[in-house]
Amino acid sequence: MYDFIVNPNARSGLGGRIWKELEQLLKEQKAEYRIHFTKYQRHASRIAEEITTDGEEHTIVVLGGDGTVNEVLNGITELSKVTMGYIPMGSSNDFARYFKMAAEPAECLTRILHPKKMVDMNVGIMSYKNGEKSRRYAVSTGIGFDAAVCHQAVISKMKVFLNKIHLGKLTYLGIALSRMIALRPGKMRVRLDDGEWIEYDRAYFATAMNHPFEGGGFKFCPDADPCDDILNVTVISGLPKWKVLCLLPTAFKGWHIRFRGIDTYTCKKVEIDSEQALPVHTDGEPVFLQRKMTAALEPDKIRLIVG
Repeated sequence: MYDFIVNPNARSGLGGRIWKELEQLLKEQKAEYRIHFTKYQRHASRIAEEITTDGEEHTIVVLGGDGTVNEVLNGITELSKVTMGYIPMGSSNDFARYFKMAAEPAECLTRILHPKKMVDMNVGIMSYKNGEKSRRYAVSTGIGFDAAVCHQAVISKMKVFLNKIHLGKLTYLGIALSRMIALRPGKMRVRLDDGEWIEYDRAYFATAMNHPFEGGGFKFCPDADPCDDILNVTVISGLPKWKVLCLLPTAFKGWHIRFRGIDTYTCKKVEIDSEQALPVHTDGEPVFLQRKMTAALEPDKIRLIVG
C-alpha cells in the first residue's frame, strides 16, 4: 500500500495537474494506493501523523516541493518505520538534487513502484526557545541571510511568476541580491558539540546542512552527505557586502569555501547564538525571528527510495 501525499498547489498549481497523469499510471499498473491532498499550511504534517500513528510500517510518497517534504517529516511518528518516495514538484528541489532523482514525474513514479536503490537518510532536528520547540528538516536549517531569503521567497510574487515560466530557481537568486543589500551583519557565536564558543563580529548567516544544496542550488556545504551521521556547518562573516555578492555565484559550484570569510565545520550538534533576532528556517520554511537555535540529527533515519 502506497500513501500519496500530494500538494496540488506545488509549482503554482502544476502539482495537481501532474497527479492526474500519475494516477492513470498507477491504475494501469494496478498499484494499491491511497491519495491525500494537502489543503492548508502544514496539512501534510497532520496527514503523515494520521498515517503513521498506528506504529506499523508504511510507504509514503510525497509529491510537492522541499516544503512539503519538510511537513511530512514533521508529522511522521516513527522515522525508522517509514519508506519514503519523492516526486519533486517545487521551485528549488534541493532535496532531490543530491540524489539525482529523475526530473520527469512519470519516471520518478516508475522508480518508486519498482525500486532498485534505497538509502537510510539522516533527518535533522532544529530546536529553539530554549529547547521548548523543535522542527525536523531534511535539507538544512539556518539563521540570518539564507533564512531571510527563504522568508521572502514564501511570499514572493516573483516566485509565482517564475514558476509559471519554469524559471522558479531564479527566485532565490533575485531575492538573495535584494536581501543582501538590506541586511545588517551582526555579532554571532557558534558552538560545536559542546566545545568552546567561536565568536564572529560581522556574521551574515550560519547554516547547518544535511544536504549540500539549499536555496535553489547553492552548494553551501559541498561535502555534506545526508547519510553519514554528520552535520555540516557554514558561517559567512567579516566580509564587505560587495564581496559576499561576488562570492554568491561561486556557491553554485561550492567554490566559495576557498575564500577567506567562509568557515566550514562538521559536528553532531551546533548551537548558534545571535546578538540580534534574525530569521530562521527549516528547509526554507520560516520559523520567524530568533536569537538562539540548536541543530542536530535525529537518532533514527528514514528509508528513502532514490532509484
